[in-house]
Amino acid sequence: MVRIENANGVITITSEVFTDLAGDAATSCFGVKGMVGSSKDGGKFQLLRRDSMSKGCFAHFAEDGSSVSLELHIAVDQGVNISALARSIMGEVSYKVGLATGVPVENVDVYVDTMLIG
Repeated sequence: MVRIENANGVITITSEVFTDLAGDAATSCFGVKGMVGSSKDGGKFQLLRRDSMSKGCFAHFAEDGSSVSLELHIAVDQGVNISALARSIMGEVSYKVGLATGVPVENVDVYVDTMLIG
């Protein structure tokens, strides 16, 4: 959670806001099939529905609450250039989350958990 204090009061932003914004930004990138979560027993990965895509994203806050780092787990289309796609996701997520919240994004780590055919 991030707390921003100013002359008018305090703004509190929860981790869910960051993960929702990051998931939305990541899935808007060409080549991303969706966010991925693992099953409760640690088995196969599952493609997440749009309303629960934040479960494939984790927010980690700096100790002083001044910045956020994001971890994204995604599924990609077969044949995409994963390196180029990851760079695109990192830039898009960093920009959109920073713009919407005013909180600097320190890192965006992208994990390609599965590749989907078709």
